Amino acid sequence: MDWLIWLESLPLSVWVRESGSLWSYPTVLFLHTVGLAFAVGMSAVISLRVLGAAREMPPPALEPFYRVLWIGFWVNAASGVALLIADATTKLTNPVFLVKMICVGLAMGSMVAIRRRLGAAASGTNPGANRITALAWFSLVAWSGAILAGRLMAYIGPVSGVDLS
Repeated sequence: MDWLIWLESLPLSVWVRESGSLWSYPTVLFLHTVGLAFAVGMSAVISLRVLGAAREMPPPALEPFYRVLWIGFWVNAASGVALLIADATTKLTNPVFLVKMICVGLAMGSMVAIRRRLGAAASGTNPGANRITALAWFSLVAWSGAILAGRLMAYIGPVSGVDLS
C-alpha cells in the first residue's frame, strides 16, 4: 500500500488536504458538488422524459442535455480525483468507495444506452419501449446508489486490518 501513501504525498494532494486556502479543499468539494448536480440533474431529466414526463418535449430535444451531463461528469471526475488522492489511504481502502464507483459507471452506461435507443427511435427503428423504460429506472436507481454511497463514505471507514506499511 506504499502507492497510496505516495499518492497522498503528491503536491496536489497535500495542497488540497492541508492548505487553509479557500481555493483548495472547499473549492474542489464545491466543484465536485456542481459536477454532480449537472451530471445527475441531466440524467434525471432524460430519465424522467423517457418515463413519460414532459411529453410535449420530443426526445431529439434532449440531445443538448447530454453535453451538459458529460461536462458535469468530467468536472466530477477531475474534482473527484483531487479529493481521492488527498485521502487515498482512507478512500481507496473503503469498500463503499468501490460501490460508489460501480454505481457511477452503471448510471453513465445506462445514459449511453438510453441515448443510443432514443437515436434509434428517432431514425425509425424500434428501440424497445420496455427496455428503454427499464434503463431510465435503472439510471435513477444507480445515481441514487452513487449519491448514497458517497455520503456513507464519511461514516463507514476503511476495511480494518489493512496494513499500509
